[in-house]
Amino acid sequence: MNIAFFLLPKEEVACLNINSTIRQALEKMEYHRYTAIPVLDDKGRYAETITEGDLLWTIKNKEGLTFETSHRFSIATIVKDRIIHSVHINAEMEDLLSLIATQNFVPVVDDQSVFIGIVRRSDIIEYCSKQMFSKRRENVT
Repeated sequence: MNIAFFLLPKEEVACLNINSTIRQALEKMEYHRYTAIPVLDDKGRYAETITEGDLLWTIKNKEGLTFETSHRFSIATIVKDRIIHSVHINAEMEDLLSLIATQNFVPVVDDQSVFIGIVRRSDIIEYCSKQMFSKRRENVT
């Protein structure tokens, strides 16, 4: 099976630019109800993912950073708890599954590392569930 089958295209994914502020990250994540958000560079390449936890710990530990001052701090100052790895669009499903087991979504990139979308863990689980239960129904009848 091809990874593209599960791809939620870039146009449907809210992202941040690498030059965004912490305030912009907080507001975009709140608006879209995201717990994590991909960050892209100026050429549209996947750079990293920022999580709610990353933001929380940065606000707690960075001197002078409050919600009121968050517009003065770049997301580049955020210390990431863990790296969210991307996968190439032509990667094997096994590569995707090994990442999706520990990430809520996997960013998908092309040959130039340009971000083209994400694969959500919930979509993989839903697909697998349908496959499992349809086979069970076939065996019962």
